[in-house]
Amino acid sequence: MSTPSAANPLPSSPIQVRGACPHDCPDTCALITTVDDNGVAIRVQGNPDHRHTDGALCAKVSKYTERSYHPERVLTPLKRTGAKGSGLFEPVSWDNALADIAQRLQSIAARAPEAILPYSYAGTMGMVQGESMDRRFFHQLGASLLDRTICASAGAEALTQTLGGKVGMKVEFFAESQLILIWGSNSIGSNLHFWRYAQQAKRNGARLVCIDPRKSETADKCHEHIALRPGTDAALALALMHELIAHDWLDHDYIARYTLGWEQLRERALQWPPERAAEICGIPVEQIRQLAHDYGTTKPAAIRLNYGMQRVRGGGNAVRAVACLPALTGAWRHRAGGMLLSSSGQFPAQRAVLQRPDLLPAKTPRTINMTTIGDDLLREASPTFGPKVEAIVVYNSNPVAVAPDSGKVVRGFAREDLFTVVLEHFQTDTADYADYILPATTQLEHWDVHLSYGHTDVVLNRPAIQPLGEARSNAQIFRDLAARMGFADPCFADTDEALCRQAFGDAVDYALLQSQGFATVAIPDALFAEGNFPSPSGKCEFYSARLAAQGLDGLPDHLPNYELQGTDARYPLAMISPPARNFLNSTFVNVTSLRNIEGRPILEIHPDDAEARGIANDAVVRVFNDRGSYQCHATVSRRARPGVVNGLGIWWRKLGLDGTNVNEVTSQALTDLGRAPTFYDCLVEVETCAEPAVSS
Repeated sequence: MSTPSAANPLPSSPIQVRGACPHDCPDTCALITTVDDNGVAIRVQGNPDHRHTDGALCAKVSKYTERSYHPERVLTPLKRTGAKGSGLFEPVSWDNALADIAQRLQSIAARAPEAILPYSYAGTMGMVQGESMDRRFFHQLGASLLDRTICASAGAEALTQTLGGKVGMKVEFFAESQLILIWGSNSIGSNLHFWRYAQQAKRNGARLVCIDPRKSETADKCHEHIALRPGTDAALALALMHELIAHDWLDHDYIARYTLGWEQLRERALQWPPERAAEICGIPVEQIRQLAHDYGTTKPAAIRLNYGMQRVRGGGNAVRAVACLPALTGAWRHRAGGMLLSSSGQFPAQRAVLQRPDLLPAKTPRTINMTTIGDDLLREASPTFGPKVEAIVVYNSNPVAVAPDSGKVVRGFAREDLFTVVLEHFQTDTADYADYILPATTQLEHWDVHLSYGHTDVVLNRPAIQPLGEARSNAQIFRDLAARMGFADPCFADTDEALCRQAFGDAVDYALLQSQGFATVAIPDALFAEGNFPSPSGKCEFYSARLAAQGLDGLPDHLPNYELQGTDARYPLAMISPPARNFLNSTFVNVTSLRNIEGRPILEIHPDDAEARGIANDAVVRVFNDRGSYQCHATVSRRARPGVVNGLGIWWRKLGLDGTNVNEVTSQALTDLGRAPTFYDCLVEVETCAEPAVSS
């Protein structure tokens, strides 16, 4: 394969360019983009030479050319001309936009640099366009730090406190497992390439069990579905431990050699007989007993967790409890045993080199949690909070659509005194509130390098086409702003490709990345067969002294939801908001072909709950609680368990039925560990609407 270069920026004949999928998905696929002799990308496909991708892409990314060449791409800087939220802008030059933005930020920074806030997440998972020059810029500026918690931090903290880091078994060895628990994951929609390994195991005789409140597409294809109540995963895990102990389905040698806190955990687990957990989880007691038997007696057994299960009050404890199970049975002895939530901690990334925290001022700036942005944009200055947020720079995120309690988020972004800059591909819900929208490149148009949280390969992304219009990469935009603001450190001159080389330094063979597009991190097949966990003790820590030192419970436990079903007669239904299959968070919602497949915003409701409310299939309903309400179409379906409704998301608000979306009713309350959001810890009521509202 040939690629564009600085000397020959456009291809002279059809070529294929190696790249990487940038999106928030465990699979981190290796891509091949075919570019015609006019320099136009005509096809994006999976790289067949990359074993995890194996030539296959999800329906979303296979439409990537449709997204890059979308007629609504923002291709020139835009300046607001109407009221915030009106979506009225006019084109301006880069020179004028950068000069005005730099002047506004400098004026604020001269008084109170912490009044400036960056806001970003995983719109791209790339290390260059997501966490390099941007961090350098805000560190030099002395801006507030952002606690990036909105997806995975509860589970990440739980893994760190139990195993020592975001580590787990190699995904390819699930193909050799004899029992796979798919826990809190709709793998067919959100982890397609793991699902292919699970299917291989199934063909070889493995049993697949899906543990999920929703009867997902993945549950349809498993041997068994355990439809527990939202937020009760820790109770189920503790009951499994109880049965492992009661029936002596334990690996005593592994426990003695490679774990810490066994006696304390044993005492805790024995408080959780299956009958107690069955009542809390809302599932048959025999289902718990059978699952414990299968897990305790099948070798090798593996668990694939995903992040849905940790989006409740006790989400961190739930992940801790599940993460203890493989050490109890010695499943880690086998390369096809253990568990996987995230593999991202197994990469030798040089984040300090990329992000340059040494540029921070001597007094570390305050940290603002991205999950509570709705409250924080509405706070006045105070001794405890610090200065009022006067400027926000948003990139790789769409907080008006994706952050919880979105009525408050909208009010915050609507402040006329909040200077807002948004780097974007499209005029999203958040971009509508910007003072400036700066056109950013898509993955086909820039350099980047990616690690993964679902496998252990580094993947390089080369630009396949020239940037469309006046689009610039995120890193280039922050380089340009740094130059306008007179930042003199040589690091602000590093090119995007130089940043790619810095991401892993000599720890990854960059020449191999260039030649084949990916490079595998060398780690043992059975990573924890003899302990060697990256925890302080080197063991799986059932009991965490670090948590105890914080005044928290050192052992995992079940923590009931903040909004526990049955505690508020006004809102009798629990709601979870898993992703719609054809979207990825709020990305791809404006891709016409995918939105046409998805159809419209829907709420899955069990027939019993629908009948009690007089709700017919396809009716327009209002979902509401004290925080707000939104409208969508009801799908009467047994995919929802009784008492639980599934609000599939995340639609752009402006494309919803009434200009809102599911996050109008979700909460800013935080999880037990990791300061993460509790999207699935939410009580609502549902009623029919006489006439659907029309979105503005």
